[in-house]
Order: sequence, then C-alpha cells, then structure tokens
Amino acid sequence: MRAVVVEADGGSRGNPGPAGYGAVVRDPDSGEVLLERSEAIGVSTNNVAEYRGLIAGLEAAAELGAAEVEARMDSKLVVEQMCGRWQIKHPGLRPLAAQAAALVDRFESVRFSWIPRERNRHADALANAAMDAAAGKPPKRPAAAEAPREVAAADSAARAQAREVAARAATRTAGTDPATTRPSWEPRPSFTATRLILVRHGETEWTVQHRYAGRADVPLSDQGRAQARATAARVAELAPSVAAVLSSPLSRCTATAEAIAGALGGIPVRPQDDWVECDFGDWDGRTFVEVRDQWPGELDAWLASTRIAPPGGESFTAVAERVDRAVAALREAYPGETVVVVSHVSPIKLALRDALAAGDAFLHRLYLDAAGISVLDMWPDGGVAVRSVNDTAHLAAR
Repeated sequence: MRAVVVEADGGSRGNPGPAGYGAVVRDPDSGEVLLERSEAIGVSTNNVAEYRGLIAGLEAAAELGAAEVEARMDSKLVVEQMCGRWQIKHPGLRPLAAQAAALVDRFESVRFSWIPRERNRHADALANAAMDAAAGKPPKRPAAAEAPREVAAADSAARAQAREVAARAATRTAGTDPATTRPSWEPRPSFTATRLILVRHGETEWTVQHRYAGRADVPLSDQGRAQARATAARVAELAPSVAAVLSSPLSRCTATAEAIAGALGGIPVRPQDDWVECDFGDWDGRTFVEVRDQWPGELDAWLASTRIAPPGGESFTAVAERVDRAVAALREAYPGETVVVVSHVSPIKLALRDALAAGDAFLHRLYLDAAGISVLDMWPDGGVAVRSVNDTAHLAAR
C-alpha cells in the first residue's frame, strides 16, 4: 500500500484524569477505514493521550506497509511540535515525541495537518469509547466513517525524510523529472555543475573546550585565525575562480570567510542568516558532560530524533529546512559556478547528509574539524557528487 491517511485523537476527563486515545487509518481515495486503534491509558493528560493516539496510528500505518502518510489531528500542539515549529517544553512529552519521530523515519514521507475537531469525529469517538469501557460504561460505536477532506494549505507538510532528498533536489530545477535523474557517474555532456565548497569556521576557545556553541558569538582564537589563513590558501588552490563567498553572520565564520575572500582577490563576503549554527538554547556554552548531568532526559530525546529541540533551542529538522532553502537559493543564483560557504558543524552536516542521501544517524557519526573543507557538485538535472568531506590536509601541512 502506497499511501494512507491517519486520523488520531486523545482525551482526558479531568486533565489529568482518566484518559484514552483513538486512531483511524483510511484509504486516501475512498475514505475506507482500514484499521482502528483505541485504548484507555489510565490517569494522564490530554496532550499525552494525543501523542499516544498519533503513535498508535503510525504503528497501524506501518503494519499496513504504507510508504506515505498524512497524519491529521485536531491537536495544534502535537502537529506544530512534530513539524519542528514549536518547542517541546514539557519533559513528559519529549519521550513520546521521540517515539513518534522514530516511527516517522520508517516511512518515505509523513505530512502533518491540523483539522477542526468536528472533522476528527471518528478518532474522537474511539478515544471516548475506550475511556467509557475503562469506566464500566456500555461501549458505543463511532458514527459512520466520514471520508477525508482536503486540508487547508496553511497546514504545511513536515519535511520528507532523507530517502526523498534526491527527488527534492531534482525538482528544484524547472522541468526536471526525478525519475530520469542521472547518477553522478553518468556523463553529462552539456551540463556544468554548481560547485559548493563548505568550510567550517576556524577554532575558538569553546571548540577546544568541547562546548556547545550555537548563537553565542564566540570569536576565533589565535589558532583559529591561523587556520583561517591556511584554509584561505587551500580554497584559492581548489577554486581560482569563485562567484561568491557566503557566510554565517557570526564572527567566527565571517572572520574565516574574510580571510578566504582576501585570498581570492577581495571578493565581498555576503552574510546569510540561513547558514547560522543551530540554536542550542539552554545548552549553549555547556559541555556534553554538563548537559548530560543537568538534562539527561532531554539529551536522550534530542539524540534520538532530529525533530526534538534542546530546551529553548532549535531542532535539527528546523535547521535542515533553512539549509535546504539556502542551497536551493544558491543553485538558482549561481548555476554552473563555484560558491564558498563558511558555516558551522550542524548546517554543514545537514547539507552533506542530504547530498549523500544518508539517514539521521549520519549526523552523530560524522566528525567535522575546525577549518575542515568539504566539496560537493550539483548538476541541473538533480545529480549530486560529494568530492571530499572534512579535508584538513592544509592544516597538517602548517
């Protein structure tokens, strides 16, 4: 089965109080109910029950072998948190969000949509029936299944998983058909690739101390400035002709970018907000050990899912959305040219993850050194070739 619609709901009589959830899996064309799930979950809150309903619906869709899911809920909180637009502040919801995100990763794509409660009557009735049964009341069957309706355009899709990256890259170019995209090793006699040279900024004091450095504007150390000069010389060797030097607006990146721009003949550096580091929120300036000690549950949830943000921070899903936007913009602005981007660990890892069509585990397994260089080529037909990752030979030669 290719695609299904999941409708999920949960409720609590007392909030917290006796709670239950319901989930319905439908055929998207006919509206036929394919599977139902419902359960009373004891004393809990509305939000916990809503997440449990979503988890049950995604598990049911996986049982049916679905590849694509549209998840419809009347819980604005769950929809926005699963899309990475709202932070998950309540610690009791983070493990549930991580469990739901792990299920999302099993599908080719999942789209989350908010719907009014009156359009979620079937799942709501299942949740109430479960709570009634737990209270010893006679069971009630839901009303006749209502066929799914179109959802407002404002309910935007959640970002598709890494398996769709190649297709998304192809469709960014007008007239490109993903089904006919050539592998990177297939000859392209009439195409010129846009070359992207990704440079991590030079070393800072926090780099040496292994501290999370998000939006804090930590300057380059003396060693970092030396690394920037060595990197500038290496980039000039790799690409004597460069169309643009783009940079995160933070000073550790702009200083590195200015050294590179100077070695390329004084090209102006153009700060780009989309290339800024992930916002690590309350973890900024802390070491991993400090975070593990003070936020153990939050750290586990963050490591388990790119949709989970650090307390007060930004999820990797949100960072990936702006990196996708930035890459698409430079491909459009500089077709067939070479562009240097000076950025941070998280945006560079996400760009490489998508270029390699890798999974999210890639983000925690790839190490990027300060002032390391990665190079990738992007063709107009959607083909991508990663030429190098974390090249630091120019630093060892010093």
